[in-house]
Amino acid sequence: MIKAIFYRESDGTYKGFSISGHAMFRKYGKDIVCSAVSVLAINTVNSIDCLTDNIFEVEEDQDGLLKFKFTSEPDKKGQLLIESLALGITDIKEEYGDKYLIVKFKDKSETL
Repeated sequence: MIKAIFYRESDGTYKGFSISGHAMFRKYGKDIVCSAVSVLAINTVNSIDCLTDNIFEVEEDQDGLLKFKFTSEPDKKGQLLIESLALGITDIKEEYGDKYLIVKFKDKSETL
């Protein structure tokens, strides 16, 4: 199962996200849920890097972990891109269910 956590301030400002795990919807190489989440997440990070001046840190590994954290105050473009990611992943969860994907929104004070 994939677990996506979005970290926000009390005013709704996104500070980062963490995505981990594998959907196990189908066998490796045919898992459309895992592929969709991966494409959205990687495209979001690349878009923030190329289309904004936001400063951030990224951590990833081969086991399906991707952590993203703004290290400075994010601008409107960065916020919009993270919000778009959250929308896309939430839509995938609604389509395929909790068996494959969990989406949570947490206060930034919780560990990122």
